[in-house]
Amino acid sequence: MNKHFLFLFPLCCLIVAVTSLRCITCHLRTRTDRCRRGFGACTAQKDEACMLLKIYQGNTLQISYMVCQKLCRDMTFDIGNRTYVHTCCNHNYCNFQL
Repeated sequence: MNKHFLFLFPLCCLIVAVTSLRCITCHLRTRTDRCRRGFGACTAQKDEACMLLKIYQGNTLQISYMVCQKLCRDMTFDIGNRTYVHTCCNHNYCNFQL
């Protein structure tokens, strides 16, 4: 019995170690909190994180976009009268929160 446990324990640890990060996808989420295009989930690959892009006009959220993103970085920038807030996170489905 102990020999079986010693064999299975490293195998279980390996399975947990390779479990991939899962993220929500939505290519067009509106202010009404509804995904209109591309709703689903993606599995992050090497060097990817869950990404959420929120686009504001003034102080009002207009749309958001969620995907698995390679080399993701948190940043905020303004173009015209719109503000783009790009956030990244590394736990399952973390990019779904607005």
